[in-house]
Amino acid sequence: MRLREILDGAAKGVFPVPDGSVTVVPQMCARDAGVLAFTAHTVVFTDEPGAWVREALAATGCDPLAAPMNARFLAAFMDRTGRAHDTIDLLTAASALPGPPPCELREIRDRAHPRVVRALTHRDEVRVWETADGAGVLVLGRGIGGRTEAAIEVEEDVRHRGLGRRLAVAARHLTTDEFVWSQQSPGNARSVRVFQAAGYRPVGSEALMLLP
Repeated sequence: MRLREILDGAAKGVFPVPDGSVTVVPQMCARDAGVLAFTAHTVVFTDEPGAWVREALAATGCDPLAAPMNARFLAAFMDRTGRAHDTIDLLTAASALPGPPPCELREIRDRAHPRVVRALTHRDEVRVWETADGAGVLVLGRGIGGRTEAAIEVEEDVRHRGLGRRLAVAARHLTTDEFVWSQQSPGNARSVRVFQAAGYRPVGSEALMLLP
């Protein structure tokens, strides 16, 4: 099974068999490698040999269910590939919605805009919108496996007014795919609550390995 097929299935609620095993699949592009953890099943997407992945997992000495997200394995992954790693994110997905978004947005077409430049390091086909007052920003782009991913930013002085939720919902209206994905750091409880309030369903966790 290919990475995109696994992601599409998870978005629809069809997950890999929860048998405690690890599936190793090739990267879909040179930029994206990492680990996806679902209930009792982990997917490692890398162009490294599957034999190396399994040896590195065994070398952690951890419970097999925990090994793929264990710091020892992630460090070995970085050492092997020369990649970096930021955090383990909660992975969420929501279905597309019809009609216009619930807030007025204007698209930023300046490719030199700092938010566009930053998004392009992780995604392709990036589009960025901001609210009329510039207090909120929505980013859509194609990330891991070609899936559409959303990210939002809200100025601190306008938080707690529902803008983040409206932006997250807007992504569901603006996507051209069947689903839109988003990642949140589990420690960022405010972001987790925003996306869940906007209808994004937790499907797993993700450790993305970044090129230097």
